[in-house]
Amino acid sequence: MWLNIAYAAALTAVSPLVLHRMIRHGRYRRGIGQKLLGLSSEQAAKIRGDAERTIWLHAVSVGEVNLLPELVRRLEKQHPEIALAISSSTDTGFDLARKHFGDERVFFCPLDFSWAVRRTLKNLRCEQLVLAELELWPNLIRCAQDANCSVRVINGRLSQTSAARYQQFAKVLRPTFERLDAVGCQDALAAERFVDCGVAPENVTVTGSLKFDNAPRSRDTTEVNERINWSGIDPWHRVWCFGSTQAGEEAMALRVYQSLRSKHPELRLILVPRHVERFEEVASLIQSQGLSAVRRSSNDSQYADQWESEEVILIDTIGELRHWWGVGQIATVGGSFGDRGGQNMLEPAGYGCAVSFGPNTKNFDTIAKQLIAADAAVRVADEAELKQFVSRCLTDIPAADSLGQSARDLVNKHRGAYQKTLEMLILAQVESRQQAA
Repeated sequence: MWLNIAYAAALTAVSPLVLHRMIRHGRYRRGIGQKLLGLSSEQAAKIRGDAERTIWLHAVSVGEVNLLPELVRRLEKQHPEIALAISSSTDTGFDLARKHFGDERVFFCPLDFSWAVRRTLKNLRCEQLVLAELELWPNLIRCAQDANCSVRVINGRLSQTSAARYQQFAKVLRPTFERLDAVGCQDALAAERFVDCGVAPENVTVTGSLKFDNAPRSRDTTEVNERINWSGIDPWHRVWCFGSTQAGEEAMALRVYQSLRSKHPELRLILVPRHVERFEEVASLIQSQGLSAVRRSSNDSQYADQWESEEVILIDTIGELRHWWGVGQIATVGGSFGDRGGQNMLEPAGYGCAVSFGPNTKNFDTIAKQLIAADAAVRVADEAELKQFVSRCLTDIPAADSLGQSARDLVNKHRGAYQKTLEMLILAQVESRQQAA
């Protein structure tokens, strides 16, 4: 009860900010009923169909949603009798999930009010709740346990900073960790941290990172080729893709681009901002630099026969970055020069791009270190080092190609996490049926 009161108080406190964003950016408006009250019996019935049992997979946003399609495909193949329900917490994650899985079985995850999560679990007849990476919601996990629904974390990651913060509030949060039935971790360090936070050691296993399995294998796909054609790329172009950017990173990329393009007329730039609400801001920034912003959203068909050097392609759409990495030969992963902690660098690595990222990759610390140790990526400290990296990729193409090949080799070496994760989930289903019998 006290958690519900605390959540209500917090929601009340931030309501002016929420209201501002609802009005200005259109955020938080959708799925209000599902968020505050949970999934209705009618909505749940559409998801379940004729199935008696349901697995609920929750992915908070775009990055986590992208982990699920292959897992869902394998689950459907091995267990067609089980319904799969997919939830997300953000508008962008929700839209991407619907693109992957259809409208019928995707819903907004309820906020962590006990009545909302209980209603959702009951109406779904949920046998298993699967959390991608970690969404630590005490009421959700406790209510799932009360409903005899096992809770499993897949692709579990827990940074040193997050683990230390959780342990500071161990009196409140440790019982939530203790309730987790299984955690499939990306690496041994994450496994140790989950145990330190309260998960029983026998419930923790290292399955590896799904991001390795989920990384692209080839540029020769319909999705990549369509974007190459749309862009008007010539064989002599060298394309630099700076993806998942946050404020400040686009300006840095544009300065580097402007300083190099006169000496390297073959260089082209693609910018992919992380957040929808910044698309207009970035378009204006490009134009303020005397460049032309070619926007993906307003150019559905091929915009030109040739991509000119004064044009910067702005990807102002959601869910496309994975394919745009395959268009470039040089990649810089955003969110790593500011305070966000980086984004997934395995997608450009899987394509064999020459990969770089900034100094702050705390969200992908293990993966970043693996890439660097294998000479498969370069960490740059600031704008000056970023310029040096891009320049080297343009003047020493064999070295850039070697960097990309090492990245691809590392990704291939670490594939296999989906199978280990699936085995963990299937084991849970067997255990559940045995207990019911």
